[in-house]
Amino acid sequence: MTFDPDSVTTITFDSYSTLVDVDAAVRALADHVDDPEPISTLWRLRSLEYTLVANHVDAYQPFYEMNRDALQYALDVFDVDVTTDERDEVLAVYHELDVFDDVRDGIERLCDGGYDCYVVSNGDPDMLSSMIAHADVDDLLTDAISADEVETYKPAADLYRHAAARTGTPIDEIVHVTAGWYDVMGAKHAGMQGAWVDRKGRPWESIAGEPDLPIETFHDLADELGV
Repeated sequence: MTFDPDSVTTITFDSYSTLVDVDAAVRALADHVDDPEPISTLWRLRSLEYTLVANHVDAYQPFYEMNRDALQYALDVFDVDVTTDERDEVLAVYHELDVFDDVRDGIERLCDGGYDCYVVSNGDPDMLSSMIAHADVDDLLTDAISADEVETYKPAADLYRHAAARTGTPIDEIVHVTAGWYDVMGAKHAGMQGAWVDRKGRPWESIAGEPDLPIETFHDLADELGV
């Protein structure tokens, strides 16, 4: 572990899979299809792949639209015929995904410890606004920073550097907290420390190094920071 708690003045959090559980989308699909699990898995995978490809071929569009296109692709692959309204009803679940139990209390503890807390996300501003309100953390967060502001998705360094500038914090004084392994690597590459929240009990992806701090809940980070 290489985490340096003494250098941290600002904390940034990812949103989807970190604050809220995207697996809740399976339940929304279950209202319309017999076997939602493979569709949900492909939907999430393609959604992330589209953002990665968009960074390299200048094909940016807001994340809600990326997510819609990925969902439609997954439905087409499995030959599921739903109406546009039904598809959009499933897509709308992203506005009110289940919130992980440690989110409110964990962020509150970090704020009480004197740390400014932000969200840095691929989500577009409308998605983040509804997600933050649903998670009941709007009073705790200093701000939300969207990939839409620079039209560049994670794990591109430009987004993390933009986030550091928006927070007014030297990038090496930020720890980025995320359940996404590629997000940890992107933050570290840009100059932040990376804390990986192991939400699902899965092994670490060792393609490009290790997280500075592996944790299971936000309270583990608060413990490391001594608050």
